[in-house]
Amino acid sequence: MAYGQHLEVNLRDLHARVHSGAYRARPSRRVYIPKADGRQRPLGIASLEDKILQRAVVEVLNAIYEEDFVGFSYGFRPGRSPHDALDALAVGIERKKVNWVLDADIRDFFTSLDHGWLQRFLEHRIADKRVLRLIQKWVSAGVIEDGAWTASEGGAPQGASVSPLLANIYLHYVLDRWARQWRRRHAHGDVVIVRFADDFVAGFEHQADAQRFLADLRDRFAKFGLELHPDKTRLIEFGRNAARARKARGVGKPETFDFLGFTHYCGKTKNGRFWLKRKTISKRMRAKLAEVKDHCLHRRHQPIPEQGRWLASVVRGHLAYYAVPGNTEAIGAFRNQAMRHWFKALRRRSQRTRLTWKRMYRLAARWLPPAHMQHPFPSVRFDART
Repeated sequence: MAYGQHLEVNLRDLHARVHSGAYRARPSRRVYIPKADGRQRPLGIASLEDKILQRAVVEVLNAIYEEDFVGFSYGFRPGRSPHDALDALAVGIERKKVNWVLDADIRDFFTSLDHGWLQRFLEHRIADKRVLRLIQKWVSAGVIEDGAWTASEGGAPQGASVSPLLANIYLHYVLDRWARQWRRRHAHGDVVIVRFADDFVAGFEHQADAQRFLADLRDRFAKFGLELHPDKTRLIEFGRNAARARKARGVGKPETFDFLGFTHYCGKTKNGRFWLKRKTISKRMRAKLAEVKDHCLHRRHQPIPEQGRWLASVVRGHLAYYAVPGNTEAIGAFRNQAMRHWFKALRRRSQRTRLTWKRMYRLAARWLPPAHMQHPFPSVRFDART
């Protein structure tokens, strides 16, 4: 608030300090947020002036790097969303001859990012030494946790405005350009790659191509301080022929993989054609419903309309992301379970409650949006945008 009271004066002062070299980046404040698997994700909260300056620099650098970034990179880029990446992956697997999928996970990417390599990558496109010095200050400012300062010898703070762009730049040189060249030089069949920030999936026609790509990728990452997570990186048989091939060998149904909040699995249309189906990742839905249950209990003494508006916003937000074709059962289950949590919370308001399921269904119909599809089929949107 104090900064905003004299905003124009403060911005002029910040601008002058940046140009004179007197600007100093402040350490990020370390906070933790829970992950769906129960672990804690560290975030770095930048100071207000750092945020303002980072947003300005990101706007300028986006205009430069959007000319360079490859088409299969989707994360944190202007005009590109997670659903664009999901559409591209679905269309690629359905239209190309994909029989194997590499479900890759980079171990602790944001803490493993090498500052020396990042600086060299930035110097390829940025000639202004002031911008380079600014970025160096941000990634080297360190973090403050429990009042103690810790130096940052590597990585970029998750939560900082500039970090997603730096991640894209780093992986553009380490992964994207290399993978595009590898596909041209070494692949003997179709190869599909989709990357969203540090999450990426690759599909291959031939198992030999997939195995060689994985081996070469490990070597490539090792040169730049990165590592594939040994337990979370898998090469699975997947695609239009996977079910038939696995059944012939007596090894059961094709495995599944997770990407951007959805579990992807092999399915069929009513006509028997292959269909890449997607459903909400179970552990994510359980974690969200546990959060809804807790909030319903804490809000149970609020007026019913106030509770209804809040829960409607939660369900509406869930549907806005997860209501894709083929996921009707999961989004319906989310809405129903959210309604049950609300029902139990309302009944705990009094030992003499008169709330019945009949009345509860009326409340749900009044406040909660219906679980309907909100996204078109991937091929429809992909073809319209591409």
